[in-house]
Amino acid sequence: MGMTRRALLLAAALAAAPAAGARAADDPYDALRRRWLGIALGTGYDPGAEPYASRLAQLGQRAREFQAVMAPAARSLWPGHPFDPPSGITFSYGRLWTMTQAYVQAGTGATGDPALLADVLRGLDHICATVYNPATTRYGNWWEWQIGSPRLLTDITAALYERLGPDRIAAACAAVDHFIPDTMLTDYSGTSTGANRVDLCRSVALRGILGRAPERIALARDALSPVFPYVTKGDGLYADGSFVQHTWVAYSGTYGQVLLDGLGRLFALLAGSPWEITDPARQNILDSVEHAYAPLIHDGLVMDCVNGRAISRGHLRSDDLHVLRGDHYHGQGLIAAIALLAGGAGEAERQRWYGRVKGWIERDDVARILTARQFGVADLARLHAVAASPGPATPEPLGHRLFPAMDRAVHRTPRFTAALAMASDRIAHYECGNGENPRGWHTGSGMLSWWPRGRSDQYTDWYWPTVDWYRLPGTTVSTKRLADRAGGEWGAPKPDVRWVGGTTDGTYAAVGQHLKGLGSTLQAYKSWFFLADAVVCLGAGISCADGVPVETVVDNRNLGERGTQTFVRGRNWAHLEEHGGWILPYGGALRTLREDRTGAWSDINTTSTDERRTRRWQTLWLDHGTDPVAARYAYVLLPGASRAETAARAADRHWLSVLANDTVCHAVAADRLGLTAANFWQAGTVGDLTVSAGASVLVARRGRTATLRVSEPPRTGVPLELIWNHPVRAVLRADDSVEARSEDRRLRLRVTPGMACATHECEVALS
Repeated sequence: MGMTRRALLLAAALAAAPAAGARAADDPYDALRRRWLGIALGTGYDPGAEPYASRLAQLGQRAREFQAVMAPAARSLWPGHPFDPPSGITFSYGRLWTMTQAYVQAGTGATGDPALLADVLRGLDHICATVYNPATTRYGNWWEWQIGSPRLLTDITAALYERLGPDRIAAACAAVDHFIPDTMLTDYSGTSTGANRVDLCRSVALRGILGRAPERIALARDALSPVFPYVTKGDGLYADGSFVQHTWVAYSGTYGQVLLDGLGRLFALLAGSPWEITDPARQNILDSVEHAYAPLIHDGLVMDCVNGRAISRGHLRSDDLHVLRGDHYHGQGLIAAIALLAGGAGEAERQRWYGRVKGWIERDDVARILTARQFGVADLARLHAVAASPGPATPEPLGHRLFPAMDRAVHRTPRFTAALAMASDRIAHYECGNGENPRGWHTGSGMLSWWPRGRSDQYTDWYWPTVDWYRLPGTTVSTKRLADRAGGEWGAPKPDVRWVGGTTDGTYAAVGQHLKGLGSTLQAYKSWFFLADAVVCLGAGISCADGVPVETVVDNRNLGERGTQTFVRGRNWAHLEEHGGWILPYGGALRTLREDRTGAWSDINTTSTDERRTRRWQTLWLDHGTDPVAARYAYVLLPGASRAETAARAADRHWLSVLANDTVCHAVAADRLGLTAANFWQAGTVGDLTVSAGASVLVARRGRTATLRVSEPPRTGVPLELIWNHPVRAVLRADDSVEARSEDRRLRLRVTPGMACATHECEVALS
């Protein structure tokens, strides 16, 4: 049905009408309220054109459905969704917000409908009278009371401001004041940090605007300042690009997205107002787009190793849109946040970000961003504006990025992208909570995720409901059965190990993990040497007294619903069609299994659908036996390689040498690359290299020069001595933290490392 001119005019009036009783057209509170509605509901799009027309029609249809079944009762607003647990309150406000949007937005088929408005007001009054008011003492999950519900309530109040009357506005403000007291924003601790702090400030700032309370807006603005500086422990953004929430969980993709989205909205809302955010440290947030977030986005997805317990979310039962969540869903949310934040960036930054966003839009062929069902018209309008802007799309940047503060690493080459997840006494094995992710036990045990070029659906297609959680790719695990939620409730406990990290030159990397298993006696030393077209994986010192088999999972690939990809084995290699190859340079009994596995998202998330699906899996592993004492392994991953390339590389005895694979050191040499890489677990000597304590070392030779790079993953801060027994003519340059001198035809470096596992460099001329 076509949209009438009357409906269009009414929707425009509802979005732009001045506040009741406003004293002037430029009243700051009303101006900010209208600006907020522009951010939340969208501007600059044609509601009669696609993709907006169908999206608005769907919005109206859902609103009508909610309206039809709303039935206020003593402890609920909709049947089956009681106010206890408090998620039922947030759920009810969520449906009222949908109905509100359908009322104020043009093209919904319900625009300006008096009956719809009456039911929204009836619902607001009911929640206010029964549960969400200053007379209620919080129960259950704090998040629902202090973030989920007030965020929706203030949005509804802003959109219906002229139609609520002063009593309803005052009641909404009083509820926010009660559930988010000033003390929540004055003490930067507990649940009021990082992304949570931004969400709290969002509700308080809007409450200040709605209640014409300048001190509340100022409180929210000022309370953002602790979010901006880099942190050195706990929640927040680190100088190396890491983002941590819940004290010890890598969370760039979900909580980090919430932080970026919330700050983008608040920067845009308060810009040019008396409450503009002027803290110079806000630049850290703008810098984080390219430094912290972009490296974790691959062809539109955000890597699951930074999504925490959100990896377990599929079709949520409470999701009226029935959107399948996953790595692409989270990635698209992060991309939309970047597009939003671009409004507060400088021109040069904005153009660079637009290029990145356009590239992700073009390359995401799994879930099309410009028609993604998770987005309302506001995000769609911003993303379409970016897509239509001048300037080229930016390709994925190549190279290696270490994120030492969250025990993660990302490697990009023309052939593949990989992500590595580890755990230490700083970062938890995994997190579960609220019925989510009860089997993520081994996701920090060296899980190596990878995508061949042009394939980004590996971990999207019902991966987590059907995967064998004891056989995650790259991990070394005790197969001891663990209870759901074992040891991971809200990210505790963490393994008592320090040696986790590595060093990189931005192209290649040496990364290592002293592994202690969750809920087991397992220990191992694991290394990954990231090269141009391969990842060399070494393990040693594998021991366990659990009395069950210990395995290193070489890989576990999701082949889809009826995968028929050919798997071939050679003498010391294996290849999987459409995926890549693996080499065992020193042999070993590679175990393989192709099986169909069936699961439901509800198996790993109590809020998700019970629908069950089957996926076919190709698993490769090394069996270290029962109660190993000093087992070891060596294998090479060749993502995207053909069968012929894999066989040829396996037959080439000169491209790589393993110099050491024991509990003192893991080391490899790739002479054709001029590269030597080593992870020293303790003081020792391998080939030309000697170190005085645990260290990660990378030596790259280019013609008549060489660059030595070293880091100290144990992070003792104690000076480290490195000797390279190689003729050196002169020291060309060295970091301030490095003392370098050449003597007796060898190079001696004394490094004073910080506590952040930074890479320190020295360049020399060779004799």
